[in-house]
Amino acid sequence: MVVIVATRSRGKLHELVPMLAARGIEAIGLDAAGIPASPAEDGIECFGTFEANAMAKARYFAALTGKACIADDSGLCVDALDGRPGVRSRRFASDAGISSAADGEDDANNSALLEACWDSGWAPPWAAHFACAAAYADEIRTFVAIGRTDGAIMPDHDGSGGFGYDPYFLSVDLGVTFAAAGRDAKALVSHRGRAFSNLLARVHSADAAASAR
Repeated sequence: MVVIVATRSRGKLHELVPMLAARGIEAIGLDAAGIPASPAEDGIECFGTFEANAMAKARYFAALTGKACIADDSGLCVDALDGRPGVRSRRFASDAGISSAADGEDDANNSALLEACWDSGWAPPWAAHFACAAAYADEIRTFVAIGRTDGAIMPDHDGSGGFGYDPYFLSVDLGVTFAAAGRDAKALVSHRGRAFSNLLARVHSADAAASAR
């Protein structure tokens, strides 16, 4: 099985390509598939839920390419922030008026996160979870599945791996931050790993049912 991963995030591809390869799926990113970036992509993830955003992205690129595509939308949900940044996780700094030009998007988002957590009045560590919706789409079908992993936001970063909020997210399952965990260890318990495991189970079940007819 060959699928296009509907993302231009190198961090996501670094996690997803080997994760899917271990399940017998060859995955290639948009750039590797020769799909040029378009301004229209900026408006795809315009919905208020992870599920709707993931399905919109998978359907958009499946229609564009005529090939099977998978996509995800994921984010960090912090109890002290009433579930924020949520679906705005990638845009949290820009929403707060913090420029990412100097330090990069990840650093800016983490700065915005810590500032918001301290301003909440709650003491650290701040209970949180990552949520992910993973979607599959081809020319006739769409499937979506959910994954979640629990932890807490620490006031100090630890580790140099991962991306996004990983240096500050202490995993309940692993006892270390996602940035300090190895890629394989993270994949076993991460929101993204769980979402795609659930998604592939749904796709395989549907394929098996169709073959049995």
